[in-house]
Amino acid sequence: MPAAAAAVAAGLATGPGSRVTRFAKSTAASVTPVRPGKTHTLSPLDNAMECHTVHVVLYCRAAPGLDREPLKESLSEALSLYPAMTGRLTRREGGEGAPAEAEPAQRGWVVKCNDAGVRMVDARAAATLDEWLATATGDEEMDLLYYEPMGPEPYIWSPFYVQLTEFADKSYALGLSCTHIHNDPTAAALFFQAWAAAHRRTTSTYPPFLHAPAFEVSPTSPPPPPPLLADKSSAASPAGADAAPMSSATFHFPAPAVRALLSSLEPGTTPFAALAALFWLRITGAADGERELTLALDFRKRMYAPLPWGYYGSVVHFTRARADLASGLPAVAAALDAHVAGVPEEDLWRAVEWLHARQQQQEGGPTGPFQMYGPELTCVALDHVPMYGAEFEAGAPPARVSCRVGGAAGEGLVIVLPAAEGGEARDVVVTLPAEATARVCGDGEVLRHGAQVVFGAKAGKEA
Repeated sequence: MPAAAAAVAAGLATGPGSRVTRFAKSTAASVTPVRPGKTHTLSPLDNAMECHTVHVVLYCRAAPGLDREPLKESLSEALSLYPAMTGRLTRREGGEGAPAEAEPAQRGWVVKCNDAGVRMVDARAAATLDEWLATATGDEEMDLLYYEPMGPEPYIWSPFYVQLTEFADKSYALGLSCTHIHNDPTAAALFFQAWAAAHRRTTSTYPPFLHAPAFEVSPTSPPPPPPLLADKSSAASPAGADAAPMSSATFHFPAPAVRALLSSLEPGTTPFAALAALFWLRITGAADGERELTLALDFRKRMYAPLPWGYYGSVVHFTRARADLASGLPAVAAALDAHVAGVPEEDLWRAVEWLHARQQQQEGGPTGPFQMYGPELTCVALDHVPMYGAEFEAGAPPARVSCRVGGAAGEGLVIVLPAAEGGEARDVVVTLPAEATARVCGDGEVLRHGAQVVFGAKAGKEA
């Protein structure tokens, strides 16, 4: 094998015993060129997510029009609506194309929309889709995704990676990985809506809304730090060598199981609060006294002037809920619901203003990126996001959608998602220290409430 080919093959390799074989890497470009000099400014919320990545997998059953080359063609069509996706990151101050004396309002990352394209990986899985869903572990699912961390030259690094994995029955897994600087989980998941619409040669229900000024702020004086962000920015992130290995698992709660769970709680309890409370209790143990749980909420539709679903960027607000875990599941779930309902929009704007001010501090100050998801246990509410509308063939929604957030080392992450059958059904994806993941997968209370472990636990690679 030539040296160049060997290097590519080594870079695409999966772990020993993996059923996924990656065999080619290429670049997917937009079919519509971007005008020269176009840039996309990133908001303070975007810039704050430098430590994190987003990973979404859509499982699509075999269909007459679902094949590798047509998928690549429709991807290029969809990318014409997202010029920022095919661009490259650069720093405003002292970076490529930006003077060192840049105005403070210009500091931070910016996207140079230069049509460089997104990286694409071709792969095959030695299993049918149903065999995979029945037997794959949470860590093995990560083989359906490909991502390369940013290197020393960000202007040549692709922030987006797409992996097309063909199963033995001609079904496909479509894996999207990207830096959280560009997109939050909602935006990443809804990109598939545009891709599916392009594949069907129609328009997306949720067209992209690339409007960075939505979060432009100009505080007259540095605002006080929100307590949660102050704690996060001063906390030491788990060191790579010393951090506990993380492992993932997915739990499916059918609609009857969720309805039965809700019937045992206070009237009006939401599925998110019920499941977040259940996993909080089972992960930490029903300790005495008040404890805190960080919640990550999508604020698109919680704002006085709501943003479109298709807003391109991060609209994740982190807030800290409190509850007495010894009071039992009904009371804990009620406390979470009450907290979520009471989070004011002003808290989001205070966070944006503080992140903006921190971003503008001169180089050399304590302004480096810090962990937003963690290191404390964090629960993400995504069960309101219309993830199953991405029909690459009309009338055939995805068989399953999975979502992870990378960089959530520490106590871990719980993500509540919609499930394929809709209604009250939910999926819960956990990324925890490997020992905790294995324990929760066999937890009697979780299983008693109707959980089906779809992707089980196995210590290994980090999500």
